[in-house]
Parts: sequence; structure tokens; C-alpha cells
Amino acid sequence: MSGQTERKGQFRVHLHKQQLVFSAAHFITFDGNICERLHGHNYGVRAEVCGTLDENRYVIDFIAFRDALADIVGRLDHHVLLPRSHPAIRVTEQEREVTAVFEDRRWIFPREDCIILPVINTTAEEIAQWIARQLRGALRPRVGDALNWLEVGVDENNGQWGICRIDW
Repeated sequence: MSGQTERKGQFRVHLHKQQLVFSAAHFITFDGNICERLHGHNYGVRAEVCGTLDENRYVIDFIAFRDALADIVGRLDHHVLLPRSHPAIRVTEQEREVTAVFEDRRWIFPREDCIILPVINTTAEEIAQWIARQLRGALRPRVGDALNWLEVGVDENNGQWGICRIDW
């Protein structure tokens, strides 16, 4: 078997490290008109990529992969996560504060304490998709088109994972 044929195989790199965690507050809606109380989680994050081996015989540089993901996770740490695109939650930003309104409920937060995500609901699944897109954007300049897909999992409660796989 030639070296070129061997490089055509599919390989995966899985990244799941203890330091890939963030603490954040959120609330979600469900069943149309039910809104949870504001609460927090210690989220865990893992990521996986699939591709062929490069000239160095690896799919991706572990350090670059880890550091890019850690940077994204760090941006979420100790923030209130709010949805920008929810049809029933109105989020408005002012210079010093953010207001979120759902029906007769209203929350006001300091602006620097909030991350407003381009999602409909701040579920683990949508957070995973947002992280995956951010990670792909951060790694693509270094990796190019060498990967097939990227998968990110977000654990919000010790074994309750929301997972999103996106094409590279």
C-alpha cells in the first residue's frame, strides 16, 4: 500500500479537556409560552473533527485546536447568554445595560455581563452550533479545507449533551 493511499483514510481528532468549561446563566422557552427561570450551568465542551492525514501525519494540530476552542469557551464564561432571534423574547441593548422581555417578565443586566447569541433559544444544541461556527471560523485560516466536518458538544448538566455537527 502506498503512502498516498494510506493518507486517504478518514481520521478523527476528539478534544475533551477538563479546562474546556464555562459557567453561564440563561433561560429558555418551551411549549410556546413557558419560560424557565433564570438559572446557571457549569457547561462542559468537547469538539471533534474528521479529515485525512496531512504531511505531518495528523488531522489537525492539537494545540491550535485546543487553544481556539478554549478562547471561544472563555468568551462565554461568567456571562448571561441571551438569544437575539427568539420570536417572543425581545432583547434590547443600550450602552450600559441589556433588557430582555418575555410576556410580562423583564430582566435588566449590565451590558458587560451579557453575550447576545444569534440563536432562537439558548439551548445546549444552539450553543453547540454557535461554538462550532466560531471554531470553524477561527481554524479555517490555519487548516484550510482539509477537514470534512466539525462536531461540538455542550454538556449542561453532567451527561445532558447538546451536539451539533457542521460541514467544514
